Amino acid sequence: KITEAMRLVAAAKVRRAQEQVLRSRPFADRLARILENLQSRMRFEDADAPLLEQRDVSTITLLAVTGDRGLCGGYNANIIKRTEIRYAELKAQGYTVNLVLIGRKAITYFQNRAKLYTIRATFTGLEQVPNAKEAMGIASDVLADFLSGSTDRVEIIFTKFINLVSSKPVTQTLLPLDPQGIALPDDEIFRLTTRKGELGVEVGSTPNAVAKLPSDVVFDQSPDQLLNALLPLYLENQLLRSLQEAAASELASRMTAMNNASDNAKALAKTLTLDYNKARQAAITQEILEVVGGAAAMV
Repeated sequence: KITEAMRLVAAAKVRRAQEQVLRSRPFADRLARILENLQSRMRFEDADAPLLEQRDVSTITLLAVTGDRGLCGGYNANIIKRTEIRYAELKAQGYTVNLVLIGRKAITYFQNRAKLYTIRATFTGLEQVPNAKEAMGIASDVLADFLSGSTDRVEIIFTKFINLVSSKPVTQTLLPLDPQGIALPDDEIFRLTTRKGELGVEVGSTPNAVAKLPSDVVFDQSPDQLLNALLPLYLENQLLRSLQEAAASELASRMTAMNNASDNAKALAKTLTLDYNKARQAAITQEILEVVGGAAAMV
């Protein structure tokens, strides 16, 4: 009963995670398309935009996203393992690597191994479905490090939501931003559905086209001003969507894990009931045999 209740709670939270993603999607799409249109009108490489600056990399920050709670299958373990592998790869290539950890599970794991890993910052206590304020706080911290030169590249390791029974740990570069891949026409979203009492997921894309800027539009601001105003927003939005994907993956993993636990508990209860009935029947049969044997001896 406990595991079934936890499954239903996780399912309800997955719905809220989906609604949060859908609410933030229009702003993300329009911002990406505006940047794409600006890129077609001006040369980004000529602009003085620190977030687009390609440096000689010596220090790399890994941003690992896990959950605060367990009972979600291999969700947390997969991210921790991928972070360890990536950390070792970069160290072997001669880079200085720092960790920024989100979620109590990653924090506890790497703090217990503080001699092996350099932890620069930690974040915990996020909402079950992350919001823009939380993403802004994390993005500001990471952005300050990048702009000050403390780190030359920032990579985020999170779990990408595929469907209710499948998710995939991925590594993406947050900074410096790559203007060539700003708009993703094949970007997918998930829709949680219920059919005949069974939960399911449908994957599809939403129309996100924004009209091209007219060729006669004149910008009052310089390209530097436009980019320095829009790119931080884009960075925060990218981080928010990564956190939301990770939250949806965690909830789906917990729902699947609790469903499996419920099935295992039912199977175990059935097996134990069968064993109990066999033992009870054997005891009854033994008592009957003793009574019959005693009566026969008396005769």
